[in-house]
Amino acid sequence: MKKMLLLGAAFAALTLSLPAQAELKFKPGEDSKFHWANYDDLKKVDLKGETLTIFGPWRGEDEALVRSVLDYFQEATGADVKYSSSENYEQQIVIDTQAGSPPNIAVLPQPGLIQDLASKGVLTPLGDDVAAWIKENYAAGDSWAKLGTYNGKDGKPGFYAFPYKIDVKGLVWYSPDNFDEAGYKVPKTQEELADLEKKIIADGGKPWCIGLGSGGATGWPATDWVEDIMLRTQPPEVYDKWVKNEIPFTDPAVVNAIDIFGKIATDDKMVDGGAKAVAATDFRDSPKGLFTVPPKCYMHHQASFIPSFFPENVKLGQDADFFPYPPYASKPELGTPLEVAGTLVMITKDSKASREFIKFLEMPLAHELWMAQKSFVTPFKAANKDAYGSEALKKQGEILVGATTVRFDGSDLMPGKIGAGSFWTGMVDLVGGKSAQDVAADIQKSWDGIK
Repeated sequence: MKKMLLLGAAFAALTLSLPAQAELKFKPGEDSKFHWANYDDLKKVDLKGETLTIFGPWRGEDEALVRSVLDYFQEATGADVKYSSSENYEQQIVIDTQAGSPPNIAVLPQPGLIQDLASKGVLTPLGDDVAAWIKENYAAGDSWAKLGTYNGKDGKPGFYAFPYKIDVKGLVWYSPDNFDEAGYKVPKTQEELADLEKKIIADGGKPWCIGLGSGGATGWPATDWVEDIMLRTQPPEVYDKWVKNEIPFTDPAVVNAIDIFGKIATDDKMVDGGAKAVAATDFRDSPKGLFTVPPKCYMHHQASFIPSFFPENVKLGQDADFFPYPPYASKPELGTPLEVAGTLVMITKDSKASREFIKFLEMPLAHELWMAQKSFVTPFKAANKDAYGSEALKKQGEILVGATTVRFDGSDLMPGKIGAGSFWTGMVDLVGGKSAQDVAADIQKSWDGIK
């Protein structure tokens, strides 16, 4: 998430109450795709006279979307809901908690920051019952329960963070027309993907468009590749140890993943523009090669947000589609892993309204109201998949629910100096010709240097 949100230095925070009589986006009871019985249950909760303050990262269009969901909680319970955000929301939540003036609810996309807050004792445990609910009701529930578990001030693990609004990573984008014209089929395994790459090259094409350019964050798209490869070549426990520095970057498992990506990105036959173009091409421009005539490439590896940078005339589901970066057929024991990013909801100031809001998130309706609009997918199995506002979102939701193992973006779990520093620059060095072993050694040296 931090890779996508290059935040400005200026501080700007806005706190607004939702309208006393909110105009609900979808009229309760009218559309059968929503669990309206949840709304009836919510109306039995009396929070009149209580204020619920929520601080989160959602701004602009996403702020309007989350407000449309919060309207229902306010309207049903009578609580005065105040949502606020900031351009520098990570710094602001630290300031507010240290000053003793936290919001009731904090929403953050950085597990590392959440761990810092938990270890300082400023988060309220959500309870083992909520963790058990996540395990039971979320697909790959154990993975999500672990993601919400952090060590408290006493050093003991507790469940502090409720995953809500997930971003699917590890997607491969392509043009169905180009695939159909060339007679290519969507690969379901890494072995089939390797065969497809060879066929594209034999036909005179380039399998991939890859762009690592992102200003001061240049290199980050390659970290997603490495993380995806780690999840498809190693058990999730190895991934967990890697992101905690319990095994080093120089471990053969990590070097192998870096090397696999490096062999793709530095092969002139594999990549549009050749190896020299990879670091020089902006990640926002990179997928455009899918839509040229003739196509400059046939596939692009990127998260669910990338259609924002497709040419204006490209219609998702028609001119562009996606499939999950596939698992290895030779490693069935690893199942169907998936890399994600997203937000987690915490209580930073306990109250009756805070607890009831967490219970609201356990209702399918709290997910469906956002699903029916845009930019929201959920692993909640009971949420009606037909509520999704587009076929693309529905497909991403199905990929998320179909995952057997889920892990958060690895670089977001690492210290900032690594995940948003030497890991990025190491990937630039890799595509520049440095060996995977040497790149791994450089990154590990920077991690060892953290006091």
